[in-house]
Parts: sequence; C-alpha cells; structure tokens
Amino acid sequence: MPLTDEQIKTLAQQLSKPNGEHGISVANMMHDSNIGMTRSTYSTLNLTDEDSVLELGHGNGKHVHEVLGGGKNLTYTGLEISDLMKLEAESQMLQRVSFVLYDGVIIPFQENSFTKAMTVNTIYFWREPVKLLNEIYRVLKTDGLLAIAFAHKQFMETLPFTKYGFNLYDDEKLASLVTQTAFKLVSTTHHKEQVRSKTDELVERTYSVMLLQK
Repeated sequence: MPLTDEQIKTLAQQLSKPNGEHGISVANMMHDSNIGMTRSTYSTLNLTDEDSVLELGHGNGKHVHEVLGGGKNLTYTGLEISDLMKLEAESQMLQRVSFVLYDGVIIPFQENSFTKAMTVNTIYFWREPVKLLNEIYRVLKTDGLLAIAFAHKQFMETLPFTKYGFNLYDDEKLASLVTQTAFKLVSTTHHKEQVRSKTDELVERTYSVMLLQK
C-alpha cells in the first residue's frame, strides 16, 4: 500500500535525524540500504594502521567494526546530530571508538586531530555546507583525506521523500562547492547498485564517492 504524503514527509524527517519510537527501525533500514555505499567510502580512504578516522553521521554504528578492521590500532570517532543514534551506536561496545554529538556545523575537536574523514548520505542535510567542509578541513591533519558518498541528484529526484528538506547534488555541484574551500579534489568514482528503497521498492541507485585532500 503506497505511503500517504504525510507518511512520506515523516520518513524524510526521520532520514535526516532519526528519533522517537520509529527512529531505531528507520536507522536499521538505513544501515541495510547504505552498507554498500559505506564500504565503497572507507575503501576509497585506503585505511591503514594507526589511522584516526572521523565519520559524520554514523547512524546506528553497525558498520563501525568493519571500519576498525582497516588497520591495526585504527581509532574511530563518530559525529551525530541524533541523540538516539549516539545511544544506539554506543551499544555496540567497541574499543578504540567514541561517539560525539554536535550541532551539524561546528566540529568539537582541535585542529589536526584526524588522518581521514568520511560521510555517507548526509550531505543533503548540511545546513551550512561550506562552513562544515572548512571545519572538516580544520580537524584533518596535513594531507588528510575526506571521502563523501552521495546518491546522484537524477536518482534521488525519483524518490518521493526527497522533496522534503533534501538538498540534492551531482558531481558538478559538489565540485563547485569544494572550490569554495581549501580542499583539493583528488578523484570521483561512480557506482551502481540494486537496493531496496526507503519506501520498500527495489531500485538501481547511482552514486559517487568524492575524495578530497587537505
């Protein structure tokens, strides 16, 4: 049975910031549908021993153990705007991991704190994208890398919930955004995958992983 317009709007809000009684189920659905994009993203970073990784928008954290497997003594820090997601991620009880709440703009860490950073399907919700990119730049060490994964605008426009609070991107739009920062664009890789959508339909998703360097 198709979702009503009000249900679609509520889903869009949950995708942006999971909360309340439905937040956990939405987060589990996001983990399942995003795991392919997540793996492409941390693979792009070529994680190595001793890396310190920052992720913006870690969700329920069920993928973090995979990130930790990228190197010996690798440390991971997750940032979230959702209290519920922070609690869910902390229930994983992983070592060398910390989860921190932030306001979605200012990153609460000192400069030169991380070797690598990543984010998957969050850029649509960034309130101040240039400012947040500059914040990531600030907390990365010299030559640090940032990988941003995002589904293509052309694909996202076919989904009913993206008309509510989503700022959609294609490669050119994000590359233009990057030029307003000190980041260098290293590469952009393109991917396709079959996934079950948030409205429970099987769709072919096209997405990019953009790699930036400080």
